[in-house]
Amino acid sequence: MTAEIAPDPLALRLDGRGGAVDLPPGEAALAGPGFTWLQLPVTAPDTVARLHAAGLDDYVVEALTAEETRPRCTVHEDGVILILRGVNLNPGAEPEDMVSVRLWVTGDRVIGATRRPLHAIDDLVAACRRGLAPQSPGDFVSKLALRLADRAEPAVAELNEVMDDIEEAALTPEDGIPRAPLSAARRSAILLRRHLVPQRDALTTLEIEDLPWLADRDRARLREAADRVTRLGEELDAIRDRAQLLHDQLMDQRAERLNQRMLLLSVVAAIFLPLSLLTGLLGINVGGVPGAGQPWAFWVVAGVLVAVGVALWAWVRRTGMLR
Repeated sequence: MTAEIAPDPLALRLDGRGGAVDLPPGEAALAGPGFTWLQLPVTAPDTVARLHAAGLDDYVVEALTAEETRPRCTVHEDGVILILRGVNLNPGAEPEDMVSVRLWVTGDRVIGATRRPLHAIDDLVAACRRGLAPQSPGDFVSKLALRLADRAEPAVAELNEVMDDIEEAALTPEDGIPRAPLSAARRSAILLRRHLVPQRDALTTLEIEDLPWLADRDRARLREAADRVTRLGEELDAIRDRAQLLHDQLMDQRAERLNQRMLLLSVVAAIFLPLSLLTGLLGINVGGVPGAGQPWAFWVVAGVLVAVGVALWAWVRRTGMLR
């Protein structure tokens, strides 16, 4: 497992026209139009103090710094607690180990917190540096939701390609179905879906909330993001179903091979059981065994055993037991 890398803190003042300026250290806001974006690492020792200094109550601070989170949208007083998830694209990480982004959004500020770097956040920062910053808190949230969906699509597409390769391998009997890639793909699909489906519900909830800083364009983008997440969830469902079918096929192949081996053992036992009976009868240490004192008796018995074995083998082949 790779070491967890904390993201860098960020404080920007977005002017509402695409521009953004860095806030001085220790400042939570600047006067003027637009809104403030404060992004903090959850694991930093001063994060809780900075959140309290920004005027957030204990309920919001606990939501932004909780150990475990699930996607949700909760209206609290004059703002919204929005928790979303993004695929983990950090070096050495697994995409299904999703990164939680926690947001407190009001009409004049956005305060976010993450445990690890998130590429969707980096995309928004890069847009701010290019003069394409979000123009309102609603614009910020909707663009972030779309970025999260955009970043998740390649991970789901890669899972589809893995399943295509596994299904192609399953068509070749001598190769068989690779078990390790199949299990890994199925696990990834389950984990991704577990977080993406609640995220769709969180975005849908935010879209229908009566919030003054959400414009019609923002609601349309949130609806588009929710539709993309829904489509990704459906693709993950399909991947999971395909993996289950391949797993069932793998189990059927193993059961068929086992049955063939058991059948072969049964046929061998059926052939040698009568022969063992004959040799056992002739090998008992009592008087009256035919040919006990004759040299030619061994070859007669051997010939009888061979004839019986051949007859039993012919009967097995004729009945089709080994087909």
